[in-house]
Amino acid sequence: MATALIKISYRRFINSNTKDPFEQYLLTASYEEFLMKSQTYNLEGKYKTFTELKASDGRANSLHYKSGFAIGGFMEKLNKKIPGLYDTAGQQVLFDIYRFELIESNIADKSAHTIAIHYITDTLTLINSFGDNLLLAYGDKTEQLKDGVEDCFMMKLNENISIVSYTL
Repeated sequence: MATALIKISYRRFINSNTKDPFEQYLLTASYEEFLMKSQTYNLEGKYKTFTELKASDGRANSLHYKSGFAIGGFMEKLNKKIPGLYDTAGQQVLFDIYRFELIESNIADKSAHTIAIHYITDTLTLINSFGDNLLLAYGDKTEQLKDGVEDCFMMKLNENISIVSYTL
């Protein structure tokens, strides 16, 4: 296998069924921001859902970005560790940036508010793969591979993981 430099995105869905207190904060903060920012696209109060708002005014797509403003401070508390994503040794995988996605919401029903957080790693060296496990190292380790890489880790792929950048 040729060594590659990659970035991975881990998509974490969050809805009213979440039990995790941190994710509940994200959900509440983003819902309150959605309620406030969505008024711009619903002056007459005719629409209840995010889907309806987007259908009536394409500019409502900016609510992905605008609703995400409210979670920035919470995300800093993670110290770059991706919640729910661990390597095979039980260590949390690190992220570089995140992207907020508003899946659906309803101004009259908070329980319909559903979001996703896309945690995106910095550059990783893809050393090898073994079935659905990737052998990775943080950063560009292509020069060190000749002598061996000590700081590497194994991560199992799942349906929420995507490779979003790939360079040979």
